[in-house]
Amino acid sequence: MGKDSAYYKDKARNQKLRLRELLNQLPEFAVDYVYSKEVTAQTSTLISYCYDLLTFFKFLLSNNPSIKKSVPSTKDFTLSIIENLKPQDIMEYQRYLELNVGDGDPHENGKKAIARKMSPLRGMYQYHMLHKNIKENPMLLVPLPRLKKDKNIIRMNNAEVRDILYTIENGSEYMSERQKKICEKTKYRDLAILTLMLNTGIRVSECTGLDLSDVDLRANTLVIVRKGGGQDVLYFNDAVNEAISNYIETERKSVVPVEGHEKALFYSMQGKRISVDSIEKLVKKYSRIAVPNKKITPHKLRSTYGTALYRETGDIRLVADVLGHENINTTIDYYAAIEDEHKRTAAKAVDFNRKDPD
Repeated sequence: MGKDSAYYKDKARNQKLRLRELLNQLPEFAVDYVYSKEVTAQTSTLISYCYDLLTFFKFLLSNNPSIKKSVPSTKDFTLSIIENLKPQDIMEYQRYLELNVGDGDPHENGKKAIARKMSPLRGMYQYHMLHKNIKENPMLLVPLPRLKKDKNIIRMNNAEVRDILYTIENGSEYMSERQKKICEKTKYRDLAILTLMLNTGIRVSECTGLDLSDVDLRANTLVIVRKGGGQDVLYFNDAVNEAISNYIETERKSVVPVEGHEKALFYSMQGKRISVDSIEKLVKKYSRIAVPNKKITPHKLRSTYGTALYRETGDIRLVADVLGHENINTTIDYYAAIEDEHKRTAAKAVDFNRKDPD
């Protein structure tokens, strides 16, 4: 149950193995930096750091003529090489992150993604400057993309929520016959997943990790494992109870689980625990029909719930607690857009031309 389930134990083990594989491809000074983050960062974050640093070293191997001649592999970089890089070298890498249509890895990244991918590189330089392993830090002269806070948080209103749930339950004229047949087979599962996420705000990873034993339909509670690995108990309403009960009593009963997946709450059509990708695809499938003017993802379901909870209660700390935000500033930034609604209300509240009440 919860973080002690076989699913989470296997997940943690596989992440550690993947991290070791990636560290084995990095030079020693980069490994030292990644390990320095081990106490404060999750394994998944360390894996992302490794990928971003490897991308940088591979870029230099492919695009820097002098390095290409003298460095056999990513593991053979030295601190003196990165210390002697020019700011122009790193800016060239930043432009590569923005857009690459040539050989290798075609990609295009926005400012936010570029800033995130540059962050481990900046951190590695700062780490070795702090420990006096290098004297020069070319990153100091490299400007990072300026990011604007986006207050236009995408979320669904009540009518759109009803539309997407109706589409799951009843289908749509915009579906092909084949799509209707597939949706009919997974109707109760999909309704249970979206109803659960829309009424609790759980993350898609928390949803996929649920075992049947994590849900108590008598007490209307579920045990989830948070992003940082901590365990939490959430309460849900009768709509969630009904949706999950219907799924358990119908579609789930007919599933023949693949070995090792017997305890999962939600299954794919192949009898395996449903994956993050599968939930992302089903949300995308239904939202394209029901909410075509908005790009809805599983995280937008979380935004929808958080916004609705804040609107109803006005309690930002409650929202932070229920959503599992460790830092309340995350919640404040995320739901600051609601303040615009308050301002619009204020604009209409005062009208000196109105007649005074008797």
